Amino acid sequence: MNVKLIFLDIDGTLTPPGSNIPPRSALDAIDAARANGHKVFLCSGRNIPMLKPLMNICTFDGAVGGAGGIVFVGDRVLYDCPMEREDFETAMKLLEQTHVFRTIESKEGTWCDEGMGAFLAGKNGGNSELIRLRRALEEDLGVRPLNEYPGCPVYKIVFTCESEEQLAPAKRALGEKYNFVVQEAFSLGCLNGEMINRKFDKGKGVRLVTEYLGCDLADTIGFGDSMNDLEMIETVGASVCMENGSPTLKAKSSLICPPVDRDGIATAFHQLNLI
Repeated sequence: MNVKLIFLDIDGTLTPPGSNIPPRSALDAIDAARANGHKVFLCSGRNIPMLKPLMNICTFDGAVGGAGGIVFVGDRVLYDCPMEREDFETAMKLLEQTHVFRTIESKEGTWCDEGMGAFLAGKNGGNSELIRLRRALEEDLGVRPLNEYPGCPVYKIVFTCESEEQLAPAKRALGEKYNFVVQEAFSLGCLNGEMINRKFDKGKGVRLVTEYLGCDLADTIGFGDSMNDLEMIETVGASVCMENGSPTLKAKSSLICPPVDRDGIATAFHQLNLI
């Protein structure tokens, strides 16, 4: 049996959006797959502090965090790429000028603009990333006000606003260096996404792990649900999109599995003969 490298998005894939508790069936499936010799990695837009709750309740072989900005296998860091300070300051200034709500993520924590909680409170539905952000604010999951940001290196800026026009100045200034990933299925009057360095993405993170372990990309499997999973889905040997996921991602995936709250991970692990 070939060892498979399994890469799992978190919000909307491994857990309900904004939750740190996977279904019992998913935890059992991960343990069983690892017992069969396969390796399982988190592959998420979350920063290190937001990955830790999952890593405390289940054993993983490593992670692609911050949408690819930091990659590690066991205790070995393979990649670590924060934003250049000048780019960060330019982005923050331009997004503020067009009244875009900003959330910044580092290895030390997460900070956001005051007022964003009230903005999101009036928005119903949305994609898994928007729901995660709303829950993080509502349930006090360690997101602090932006005026408390201590100046540590930032890996990713999450943006929330009413229209794409508000992003135009930042895109003009930094679009060649940063990908403005807009999520699909946003709520009426609410657009959300992430500003991610073009030096990395989840797909490149998958490649780094695969090369480090001396494995073949044909033996990789990726699970996702939203547009920040696109590069991972396009890179892995077998791609799985959750039934609750983006229509674009579903069209590019080799398998559609039930949603997270209907034992989707466990079902797909069985279908792919991982357990």
